[in-house]
Amino acid sequence: MEKLEAMGLQLQNVDRVETITKEDFIKNYFKPQKPVVIERFIEDWPAYSKWSLDYMKEVAGDKTVPLYDDRPVDYKDGFNEPHATMKMREYVDLLKKEPTKFRIFLWNILKEVPQLQKDFKFPDFGLRLMKGLPMLFFGGRDSYTFMHYDIDLANIFHFHFEGKKKCILFDQKQNKYLYKIPNSLITREDIDFNDPDFEKWPALKNAKGYVAELEHGNVLYMPEGWWHYMRYVTPGFSMSLRAIARNPKNLGKAVYNVFIMRTVDNIMRRIKGQKWIDWKNEQAVIRTNKRNNVSV
Repeated sequence: MEKLEAMGLQLQNVDRVETITKEDFIKNYFKPQKPVVIERFIEDWPAYSKWSLDYMKEVAGDKTVPLYDDRPVDYKDGFNEPHATMKMREYVDLLKKEPTKFRIFLWNILKEVPQLQKDFKFPDFGLRLMKGLPMLFFGGRDSYTFMHYDIDLANIFHFHFEGKKKCILFDQKQNKYLYKIPNSLITREDIDFNDPDFEKWPALKNAKGYVAELEHGNVLYMPEGWWHYMRYVTPGFSMSLRAIARNPKNLGKAVYNVFIMRTVDNIMRRIKGQKWIDWKNEQAVIRTNKRNNVSV
């Protein structure tokens, strides 16, 4: 397993191909549930040449967008509740002016700017993509998402536009090493996956994952339920298309997450407040260290 020197994590590079047929994708990546970067798959899309931060400012400048940063979860926060809002034109100006922690997360372009639908098509990877859920994600230099996996454990195709983005991926078999928060979809938020402190998080040394850097026009396939940490090396944005999980076990987990896990978490936040969040953070360390026979 190839190590990324600056990070210390056991990461190997995600496979990269220039383009791929549906048959090869299904055989080599979907069936074995293995990530891949497809470098030149969308060059026939109008979006490939049109989509940029300036173009988004032009077509969506008046739209108010939800913004998120890297502050720790607070018990008062609702599920995916934004930390701030801003007009898109102001946000793009901010991205270009200076580093900012503010990111746009899960912005539905069909709902907000329907004309953008004309700039791309739903590709045939052999999976049925959810047509109503193309989502955009924006970030400034050095902004990042916490390590997490998606509530529906979907197959995700992540199309990157403008700038560079670093992606670190782990499959669900690595859960015992990642300091996963109980009753949640994230790891401890104070872990810096870009430069982890192994003295503080010793179990992370055993996690085996993947890393990829995305540039304009690249597509990253993330298999069902895979953990992902996204860091914007430069300001930019991406679009995700998703296909429902095919593995019955993952489908079952998705149903559980949406209808039980999220409900229980919301109830406990109302009852116990910040004590619930603090308890979960503490349990992430206790349980991970116990599973790995680590004494700190």
